[in-house]
Amino acid sequence: MGKMNPAESAWPASPPASAEARREALYLVLAQIPEGKVVSYGELAEMAGLGRAARWVGRTLSQLPDGSRLPWHRVIAAGGRLSLAAGTASGAEQRARLRAEGVSILNERVDMRRHGWRPLEHR
Repeated sequence: MGKMNPAESAWPASPPASAEARREALYLVLAQIPEGKVVSYGELAEMAGLGRAARWVGRTLSQLPDGSRLPWHRVIAAGGRLSLAAGTASGAEQRARLRAEGVSILNERVDMRRHGWRPLEHR
């Protein structure tokens, strides 16, 4: 099956109105990212119906409570770049979690062709 047009997405076309609704939409999509797969902040925003809100996604994920079971570590910067610094606790945790799931990291990047999550291509 070929690529679907983003306009054919099952996710909402217009952004949710309230901040709480925006977070809920984000968390619902985030929870679906399978083990061993990654998405960029911008892709996650688009899938959640939030438009071009990549920076908002990053801020929101940075505010997740400790112990959250949401797979925040599967969200990376555009082009497969790891945006959390390697020398930080969160950066080290992200790299360890991704490697434990079989995601290969080379030169601080993830191969998006191999590990990128593209749910619309498999429907």
